[in-house]
Amino acid sequence: MKQLKHVKSQLRSRRQAGMTLVEVMAGVGVMGIMTVSLYAGFAFAFAEIRLSRESARATQILAETMEVVRVLNWDQVVNLPGYIPKTFKAPFYAENPTGSPSDNFIYKGTVVVTNAPLTESYASDLRMIQIQVTWLSGKVIRQRQMTTLVSQYGMQTRLR
Repeated sequence: MKQLKHVKSQLRSRRQAGMTLVEVMAGVGVMGIMTVSLYAGFAFAFAEIRLSRESARATQILAETMEVVRVLNWDQVVNLPGYIPKTFKAPFYAENPTGSPSDNFIYKGTVVVTNAPLTESYASDLRMIQIQVTWLSGKVIRQRQMTTLVSQYGMQTRLR
């Protein structure tokens, strides 16, 4: 009888010491879900970082182009058609004479100079300049634009 109790207690301790196959499979499943979630989180974060960098570069291109327009005089903006190029291209990465990275892409831009959308008496002395940049990010076409009004009497008046 003592032996039988001793054997039963040993069997109980052996059962409690190990893990069943169901417990192991549940643990592996939980670890798998956690790994997939971690990977998805990293993939989402890297995609957001890339989109942020693309948008920052687009804003930089818009500001550069607008600064070029800012130093022009009224005749160059209004009386010399074609002086301001209507389209332009700019790379994501700076030009590299030894070769650009494989993920380099081109921003395509347009510049439109039109009459100001105003009805005031001084509207003929104003022009609206709209610069737009578009690029392909993955499979999505993205765009940014910048608009400003320039005045005949507010433009550069350099002596030549």
